Amino acid sequence: MAIKRLRGLGWLGEMARRDMLAFVPAAGLAGYWYGMAGAVLVVGAAVAVAWLARDATTTPATAPAFDPALRLPVRANAEAALDAALGEVIANNRATAAFVLGIDDAEALLAIHGDATYVLILRRTAEQLQGVLREGDMVAYLGGARFAVVLAPVRRADLESVLQIAARLQSAAEVPQSVEMRAVYLSAHVGFCLVSRAPTSGGSAMLAAAETAADEALRQGPGSIRAYSSEIEQATRERSEHVEAVSAALEDGKIVAHFLPQISADTGDISGFELVPRWLRPDTEAHDSAAVMAAVQAAGLRARLGEVLLYHGFSAARSWANAGLHAVTLTLPLSLDELRNPQLPDRLKWELDRFEFSPARLHLLVPEVAATDGTQEIVARTLLALSRLGCAIELAGFGTGPAPIAALRRYSVQRLRIERSFGLRVDVDPDAQNMVAAILSLATQLGIETLAEGVASIGEHAMLAQLGCGHLQGPAIARAMAFEDTLEWIERHRGKLQPAPRITRRKH
Repeated sequence: MAIKRLRGLGWLGEMARRDMLAFVPAAGLAGYWYGMAGAVLVVGAAVAVAWLARDATTTPATAPAFDPALRLPVRANAEAALDAALGEVIANNRATAAFVLGIDDAEALLAIHGDATYVLILRRTAEQLQGVLREGDMVAYLGGARFAVVLAPVRRADLESVLQIAARLQSAAEVPQSVEMRAVYLSAHVGFCLVSRAPTSGGSAMLAAAETAADEALRQGPGSIRAYSSEIEQATRERSEHVEAVSAALEDGKIVAHFLPQISADTGDISGFELVPRWLRPDTEAHDSAAVMAAVQAAGLRARLGEVLLYHGFSAARSWANAGLHAVTLTLPLSLDELRNPQLPDRLKWELDRFEFSPARLHLLVPEVAATDGTQEIVARTLLALSRLGCAIELAGFGTGPAPIAALRRYSVQRLRIERSFGLRVDVDPDAQNMVAAILSLATQLGIETLAEGVASIGEHAMLAQLGCGHLQGPAIARAMAFEDTLEWIERHRGKLQPAPRITRRKH
């Protein structure tokens, strides 16, 4: 009935129920016997019965939905607000935009602080966003660590002005918060969609486009901002297809380990191999490791890739031992996501026991940010467990990021990687020589091994050896190769060592 559509009076529809019709003759008789007062008394009783019989769980159709924890409207409200704004845009020649803002590395934030503090951080973030918006703008919660912002219609919303709004929202979200007597620093990514670039009409399509732009911003790295475009949509579809393909490739054995040789800078002897993924495809010989890593990361299959690389690495080590190469190490790169898995040490122990491979011969290459002191409690716990297991922790990119020197001791780091940018043209650039010498001196004082990556020339090889670098890898030594090529390369390399003179180190 029409009366049910009246806000807050839907219960009056109960008067139309069949059992309520029994009050009609009663009201007539009461009026006949007692006059108007009797009729009013019976009608009042009928109204009271109808109110008591109402469905207490019924919610008016126009009642807004809110997230109870964050006290914010949800996706449906944002889509409805966009629909309303788009109607005004068409009618009054105005403009609007949809934004999606997300907290970078939200999983780590939740793992470090726990559910209650995580919700508090999100609530404060929403308040900070509302503080830089106008009264008519809306902040809604999309779930996870993402918020939608709907811009109330304005006279002008071109790319430049909307970019400024996106930067203002990002700055507001990144204001440090005081939680449990310490400051919490956040970084945020933002995606937005202009009316002129929306793929189709409608609030839901425009919000989805802003989410696609936010996904692209997150993929580009912390603190990124991206505007929706048809090119981003196409790239997203292609990556989705790529993810499906890489999942199938892992299970079908099309992604295999290639082996990047490492040698002693002093003697030239083979000291180890780094495990490098290669995707064998019929259209090309192999996809490079960066492309494989990106696809595997997007598919959330880094742990599965690690299992594949270890299986191929341990199998290769058995064959090398039969060929007389017994003490080589294997280096397995690990991502920050893998290090957040508390079960990683147990999984690696099982693999080591299964192949009877000494933990000391397994080097785990971790990104430098993993050793940032005091910010990654779960990562720190995992690193300590891996070190206790006996694996050698190898730190990538030391000197290019925030890792403190104390972290080298805390996590029992056994080898430092000298990043390629430091070793570039080190044979002819005195500044590069001084930088590398400083890193090597620190490592020597701490009793930590070193390895220079990306060594591209004989000159760089010789200078790094003279400066005191322990191990080398890169094109000047050999490129990553399939297992079937390693045995032949090992023989050729050993043959070159017989007449080669020993390279002596330069004293500091």
